[in-house]
Order: sequence, then C-alpha cells, then structure tokens
Amino acid sequence: MLTKAEKTTQFILEKVGSYFNKHGYTGTSMSAITEATGLTKGAIYGNFKDKEDLALQAFNYNIRRAMAILADKMTMDADGLTRLKEITRFFRKYYAAEKLHGGCPMINVGIDSLNHNHTLYKRVVEVMNKLINNIANIIEEAKKEGTIKPEIDSAKYANKIYAQIQGGIFITSMLKDESHLSEMMAHIDQMIDSEMIK
Repeated sequence: MLTKAEKTTQFILEKVGSYFNKHGYTGTSMSAITEATGLTKGAIYGNFKDKEDLALQAFNYNIRRAMAILADKMTMDADGLTRLKEITRFFRKYYAAEKLHGGCPMINVGIDSLNHNHTLYKRVVEVMNKLINNIANIIEEAKKEGTIKPEIDSAKYANKIYAQIQGGIFITSMLKDESHLSEMMAHIDQMIDSEMIK
C-alpha cells in the first residue's frame, strides 16, 4: 500500500515522464511541470529535491515502463536461445509502443544529457551497460546449454546486438518508418542463426 507521499510522487512521474522524454531536461520548465500536474512548485519540490532529481526519477520511471515486458522476457523460464530471440521479438514492436510516450528514453535522454547533465548521462550509461550485460549473460547460458558455439565472445556479441538495436531505433525514429527497426531485428536473428548457433 502506497503512502500519500508515494502516491503523489507516482502521480507526478506519470504526468511529467513523457514530457521530459519529449522535451529533454533543458526544454522542460517548472511552469510546464506545474501545468502538467496541476500542482504548485512547492508541492512538486516537496516530493523531489530539485528539477534534476525529478528528471532522473522521470527517466527511471520511463525506462521501467518501456522495458517491463523485455525484463520479463529476459528472465522467463526458458532456455537461453529462446530468450535471446525474445529480445528481437520485443523490439519489433518497440517503436509503435514508445512513440506514444515521446520515443525511446535511452536515445532521447542519452543525447540530451551527453553535454548538459552529467547525472542523467551517467544513469543512461548504467542502464545501457546493465542491458548489455544481461544480453551477455543470456548468451553465456545458451553456451552452457550447448545451443551457442563455445568460442563465441558473449560480451562482444552482446555489444553488437545492442548497438544494432539502438541503431535501428534511431533510424526508425528519425525517418518515422518502423520497417527499418523490423529489418534490423531480422538481421540480428540472421546473425544469431548463421554466426552464433552451434
């Protein structure tokens, strides 16, 4: 059961999460936040230290929302190869789902914070590294199960997979055409089948 303060925090994040994702840290004013929430500046600062804290928590909220299904797929009770293929299946539908919330939070916040906000940038890098490590761990499990070649460098292939995913998302977002992301996921599946499977 959430406390009143926790409910208010959740309400604020739900209202401003997409706004921060669309407009970035510098493009989101306190007046926009108060307008989106219907709360006063004092009420907002009663739940967050400052604008940077709110932006950081909004990013965390957006990532949890965007990646909840993927997290379930990556930890589902199935063999490693199946879970690896679930990643590309998830990202085939990612653009359509995330454009309703302003696009991919990793790309939006990563680029926005790169030269403007070290705290946000550091958090994006942490999340990125966690996703890459999770993919590498799945590849390692598939190697132990005997479906992936033992000589495959799990970390290197996890990086390749993630780089292609983010590249596909970026091109799709810029051109507003999800066929690019779909084609990139097919390319990753082909790489898994032709290069990685034993």
